[in-house]
Amino acid sequence: MCYKAKAMEVSRALADLEEVRTRLAAMQRFRGLSGAAAFASGLAALGSGFVQATTVPHPLNSAESAHYVTIWIACLAASLAVNYGAIVLWLVRHWSVRSRVELKTVGMTILPSVVAGGLFTAAFVLRGELGLLPGTWCLCYALGLIASRKMAPPGIGWVAGFFAASGSALLFAPGSNALAWWVMPATFGIGQIVIGFLVSRDEFARPA
Repeated sequence: MCYKAKAMEVSRALADLEEVRTRLAAMQRFRGLSGAAAFASGLAALGSGFVQATTVPHPLNSAESAHYVTIWIACLAASLAVNYGAIVLWLVRHWSVRSRVELKTVGMTILPSVVAGGLFTAAFVLRGELGLLPGTWCLCYALGLIASRKMAPPGIGWVAGFFAASGSALLFAPGSNALAWWVMPATFGIGQIVIGFLVSRDEFARPA
């Protein structure tokens, strides 16, 4: 009987510890993420892929390459506007010390990958090495997701792995294959839609 009682106490202690871990993980998450904004970003990538497919499906010369960069920089700008706009709206509605700390923490976590991505983009464009852009973008995004995974919904690590694997493969793609019209929709489009699903699921599961 004494052994059973001790076993029950250990089981109860482990259950309590798991609950504490769950609560801590929930408290660490950045609540300003928007599933709808992530979905919109994914759809923007799919739409941009359609635009590229109808104009410069496989960029070959400098003019086509410049058009390629314009399409995807515009897509990036639209995605940033949607996602950061959603964060601003969340801050307006939930302004508090905790929300400010959450924003500062997540901002400092992903800032290095954002800065690195911008610098790589500028350098590759100036040097005419556009074929390295898709792979670099994927890898930088993967690093940002990995760095902020504790503040993101469960499952985000798998998405980061998808971006990392895709980026690694694209860096070694022969010729200008990495610039093909379907590459960015297949990576960022699908990846953002999956992130939108994960964030939305977390939003619905979160206590009111």
